[in-house]
Amino acid sequence: MDFITQGITIFHKGGFVMYILLLCSLFVLSIGIERFLYFRQLDSGRQFAAVFYRLMNNDKFAEAQQLTATSHGSLALILHSAMIKSPMAANNIKAFFEIQSGIILAKFRRRLYYLNVIVTMAPLLGLLGTISGMISAFSVFNLQSGQTATITGGVGEALIATAMGLCVAIISLIIHAYFTQRIDNIITDMEQSFSLVEAYYARGENHASA
Repeated sequence: MDFITQGITIFHKGGFVMYILLLCSLFVLSIGIERFLYFRQLDSGRQFAAVFYRLMNNDKFAEAQQLTATSHGSLALILHSAMIKSPMAANNIKAFFEIQSGIILAKFRRRLYYLNVIVTMAPLLGLLGTISGMISAFSVFNLQSGQTATITGGVGEALIATAMGLCVAIISLIIHAYFTQRIDNIITDMEQSFSLVEAYYARGENHASA
């Protein structure tokens, strides 16, 4: 209980900027939770991509198609939509993959830009609070009155805002890096899976023309 009371006291000493940084931290956490649930629902996963790659590499097209039908996520849905197309409609398979993957990746990247903004903005807000606190501390500068302790305490309190701003920026950066890495993995899985399906249809067209 004393820890909570001390935390609230320190928070108030940081000045008005602390409330803005608190809102930023809640915003970052809400984006992180929302994106985590979204990725959990629509990311097919690296295991799916690995199994799909193995099946297609072994020319088990029917089993790979069944895998896409029974798996969840955006990649499985795109692959399934492409693999049930007739060979005649497979001429535009590459364009289909490009359009669908562009739409899906745009949805995965949604709201991540705000995290990037907060990474830059939070330290600046903390610095603003520190400067504001230091101005207030030095405004009582009067050595003859023996107020040096007041000045030192004021500067210490002003630095709380900078520390808070850095903490918010670090948390935002970690969350942003995590989802960026997951998107990179999704892109890699998409490119690998799409190339296998395109190669399969290309072989089918070559056999048909022969």
